[in-house]
Amino acid sequence: MRRPFGRPATVRARIVALALAPALALLTLWSFAMVSVTGELRALVRLQGVYEDFGTPVDTAIGRIQIERRLAAAYLGGTDRVATLALMEQQRRTDRALNAMRDAIRHGDRDRLSERQRQSLDTMAGKAGELEDLRQRVLARELTWDRAVEEYGALVEPGFDVQSSLTALQAGQLAREAQVVIELVRVREFVSREDALVAGARAAGGLTDRQYDTLTATIEDRRVFERTYVPDLPADSRSLFEEFRRGELYAALTRSEDALLRAGPDRAGEAVAAGSWRTTTDRAVKRYMELCTQSALNSAERGRDFAHRELAKAAVVGALGLAAMGLSLWWAVRGARRISRRLEELRDAADVLTTRQLPDVMARLSAGEEVDAAAEAPPLDDAEARPDEIGQVGRSFNAARLAAVEAAVHQATLRRGLFAALLTIARRNQTLVHRQLQLVDTLERRTDDPDVLEQLFRIDHLTTRMRRHAENLIILSGAAPGRRWRRPVPVADVVASAVGEIEHYARVEVPPMDRVGIAADAVADVVHLLAELLENATAFSPPHTRVTLRSGPERGGFVLRIDDRGLGLGSGRLHEAHRTLTHPDEFDPARHDRLGLYVVGKLAARHGVDVTLEESPYGGTTAVVRLPAGVLADLGPDEPDEPDEPDEPHESDEPDEPEQAQGVSARP
Repeated sequence: MRRPFGRPATVRARIVALALAPALALLTLWSFAMVSVTGELRALVRLQGVYEDFGTPVDTAIGRIQIERRLAAAYLGGTDRVATLALMEQQRRTDRALNAMRDAIRHGDRDRLSERQRQSLDTMAGKAGELEDLRQRVLARELTWDRAVEEYGALVEPGFDVQSSLTALQAGQLAREAQVVIELVRVREFVSREDALVAGARAAGGLTDRQYDTLTATIEDRRVFERTYVPDLPADSRSLFEEFRRGELYAALTRSEDALLRAGPDRAGEAVAAGSWRTTTDRAVKRYMELCTQSALNSAERGRDFAHRELAKAAVVGALGLAAMGLSLWWAVRGARRISRRLEELRDAADVLTTRQLPDVMARLSAGEEVDAAAEAPPLDDAEARPDEIGQVGRSFNAARLAAVEAAVHQATLRRGLFAALLTIARRNQTLVHRQLQLVDTLERRTDDPDVLEQLFRIDHLTTRMRRHAENLIILSGAAPGRRWRRPVPVADVVASAVGEIEHYARVEVPPMDRVGIAADAVADVVHLLAELLENATAFSPPHTRVTLRSGPERGGFVLRIDDRGLGLGSGRLHEAHRTLTHPDEFDPARHDRLGLYVVGKLAARHGVDVTLEESPYGGTTAVVRLPAGVLADLGPDEPDEPDEPDEPHESDEPDEPEQAQGVSARP
């Protein structure tokens, strides 16, 4: 089944992924918390610069509008030409202040502002746009002077919201302090409004009851605001207001206000002298602006100090949070590496078991060595020392590994016992066949009847084949047949002997061969090897076809080619046959279904003979047997071509007395 895309492929990656998910979640929450906490603190640090860039132009514009309000009230209250010229001159000054304010709002660094601050500044700029319409109505005398004072006050009102938004702090006492400063800024507005009302009353010659009530309410609002909010200021800012209240300017302002309150609506315009009132109010408005500005600066300084302290704390907490997340992630990675390393040890132990230990144990068992299962499968130390799940898996693996090695030892023991039984049976059969051959040979010498002699020859041939099959059992059991020669035998006699050991020997064409000898210790095995190949060639080719032998020297050895005219082998079967011939490992009945090829491979490996299969030029298969120089022997110039008599084994595998030579065409 295909692994889904994106899923971690290793246990370590999965454990790290499991730890990384909450770590990333914590990092996201940490980032959000840090941004939320430090955002207001960064705003505190930027407070002074933001107020200077945006608040100061707004304050200046408000001050100019307040002065224009007073002059507009004087203009509407009377008919003095001087008041008209003063109003028009002030309008030009106000326009310059408003243009500076608009430039600051439109072209300043608005990225430093919050959404509320932008909205308050835009509202102020929009409200200032209504000034031109108000001026036209003032110059056209379309409204009363007290109405003009109210509408000018409506233009000034958004400025307080600008100052409130620019100095808005969300840090406990600092927020209260900033709000107090904003409320005290209104004191300046109250004094300026008093001035405008008095100017209108003086120009009009008096006040109506409603206008007088407005004036007295303004005076009372100033005094109430000052009494209410000054005590709430911090000590440094409060001392500034208290010092101002102890001064002559504040006393003069209070006396003038008291005079206005005592005069009543008819005499309010003459209650205070014009020169002294003008000097007192102008200086008072300026002083109130200075006091509010200094109080705002004091608040901003405390805000910056508070912000720096809180930022330092946030930095420490953030660093600790990052360190904690990093530590948790490191711990997860370390744990994943430790678990993965232990799993890798189990995997490597399993690989060693399957690729090295078991094959080595099987090889040693095949060689007949004694193997201690406990020594060959030592337990993993980690599995025995740790009680966790991986340790339990390791202990289970230790038990499985020990069981596997014990099973291999047991299987090898059973196989050795089986091969020993096969060898015993094969040796006994070999002895019985040898005695049968001797008996047949004796009968052949004693009879002259051609029919009986023919039947005896057929029995002789069958017995020779039986001997070869008995030797096959001996080879399968891992032992060597008992037949041995004492001197080299010509290759032609070896081939003739091999032909004589197969059933359809009459179909084999043996050409003349070079005078080459086969070493005495290899004669029996070469005869057996060639007989198996010839048997296969005749068995897997049509009965009416011939099996042809070709021979000749080649590359320091001697080559025999056996050609049949059968159907041949497919590529897969040919590859399997080659593997059996070239790597005849321990006999496995489940794999070696062709015993003849397995026997050929074992005999060839014993003497270094190279046996290959290839396509025959006659349409079948060609078996190529390359006899190396170590198998060949020099016959000598005077040595006869007849073979030496072989030694045949007893049941105890000891050589028996040599039989009388009967020629190699039928048997050695």
